[in-house]
Amino acid sequence: MFDGLKARLDRLFREGGPAAREYAAGMREALIEARAGIAGLRDALARTERELAGERKALTDAERRGNLAAELPDTETAEVAQRFAARHRERVLVLERKLEVQREELAIAEREVAEMAAEYRGTVRGPEAESINAAWRDLEAAGLERPGDAEKLAADADRRLREEAVEAQLAYLKKKMGKGQ
Repeated sequence: MFDGLKARLDRLFREGGPAAREYAAGMREALIEARAGIAGLRDALARTERELAGERKALTDAERRGNLAAELPDTETAEVAQRFAARHRERVLVLERKLEVQREELAIAEREVAEMAAEYRGTVRGPEAESINAAWRDLEAAGLERPGDAEKLAADADRRLREEAVEAQLAYLKKKMGKGQ
């Protein structure tokens, strides 16, 4: 799956013709798919961990049964128990290797998604951020000042106060309507 995403991103880089928004939209779509792929990898990893735990328990049980059978005079039962223990032991080794590979694959995928996310953030901030800065420079040249941190904080506080007033009015109306019924 990640190879397909890489191919699509490479194609976007090569073409170079699409507008910045189209490119950013393609990057966003690829990131969404990659994150879904990572979720799938994590699910597979969890499944393998559960399967490995089950096989380890089965191995322990088979070895315990084999030890009990060895104490009996029945050699056939002891041999069957040894075969089952050998199968479970082999399966445990395979699942441990599988788990290791899945962990490595997940780590690689997470690194690739982090790189893609950083590139996407750069793409989104790139042309649009410069466009916003250019607009502010034009407004400042016309005499308007860019709001500073204190003005932003004051505007945020004012917005919060308005929202709280709306919530209080809504609560009052709900209470009033509840009493009237």
